[in-house]
Amino acid sequence: MCRNIKTLYNFDPAATDEEVMAASLQFVRKISGFTKPSKINEAAFHRAAEDVAAVARKLLDSLVTHAEPRDRAVEAERARARAAERFGTS
Repeated sequence: MCRNIKTLYNFDPAATDEEVMAASLQFVRKISGFTKPSKINEAAFHRAAEDVAAVARKLLDSLVTHAEPRDRAVEAERARARAAERFGTS
């Protein structure tokens, strides 16, 4: 469930609100155990995802580093290389 939660900090360009919301939704799915909540729990589920996204954005905006921002293309290529090595694909 949480495999889609990626590091969002210190990238150039910075994480978008959509990326933060996607990670927040994955987090709420993981802790609730629901991939899709029932109608009765839907409002609470989406409210929780929005609250987590707001807190995550606040965190990302307040962190400070002296490291150079990471390049998304380079990180994506590294992830593909790790997957190829792990799963034996090319």
